[in-house]
Amino acid sequence: MNIRTATTEDAPAVRDIARRSLSASYTLSPQTIEGAVTQWYADDAFSDLLDDENRTVLVADDEEALVGFAEGVLVDDDGDGDLLWLHVDPDHRGRSIGTALFDAIDNQLKRMGASRLRGRVLRDNHGGNQFYERHDMKKAVDERVEIDGTQYVENVYVEDEPTAVESVSVDNTTVYIDHDDAERGTVAPFFVAYNDTDRTDRYGYFCSNCDGVEVSMDAMGRAECTDCGNQRNPTRWDAAYL
Repeated sequence: MNIRTATTEDAPAVRDIARRSLSASYTLSPQTIEGAVTQWYADDAFSDLLDDENRTVLVADDEEALVGFAEGVLVDDDGDGDLLWLHVDPDHRGRSIGTALFDAIDNQLKRMGASRLRGRVLRDNHGGNQFYERHDMKKAVDERVEIDGTQYVENVYVEDEPTAVESVSVDNTTVYIDHDDAERGTVAPFFVAYNDTDRTDRYGYFCSNCDGVEVSMDAMGRAECTDCGNQRNPTRWDAAYL
């Protein structure tokens, strides 16, 4: 088996693996899965993904066919590298393909500038959560995400122990910044902000470019800092209105 960088010719196989893996691992409707796979990995979207210098897609090739892939993004230079997706064809699980892809995407993101790896997985994907735990990842926080009108809990894992939240005062308001939960912005990262130190009452986003919290978000998951114009594009489940 060979782990290599994906090419545009891999798009059909990637879509098929994602479809089969999501169906096996997630309690999502076939319509939601099909819409999500089309949105993320249609030929044009896949080509744009491969052209993005902050993203990487690696595939596992057993010479006869692709059997898995992993997608990662550099969130912040010298900061987090996110493992967005790791999918293995259900017919080929149990061959350590997931571990090989995990190690390869970890190394690749760190070559790109990440100082640590972070992963996200829905709570109801028990196999995915156990996978991160077997690789010594620590659960840092959980979030609520909406997929096709239904609320789900998404767990965030980090390589080391979760960091404490940072207290920041903005316009006479005190918020608590979670540096374990960042999203890449066009200028600088956005961090999730809470009203409490226990990370239970979410305030919104903190823009690290201007240290502001005036961040608006549309229905598609796009966020923009109204103070400096820094933007966060939809990622993962965002816009899975499908």
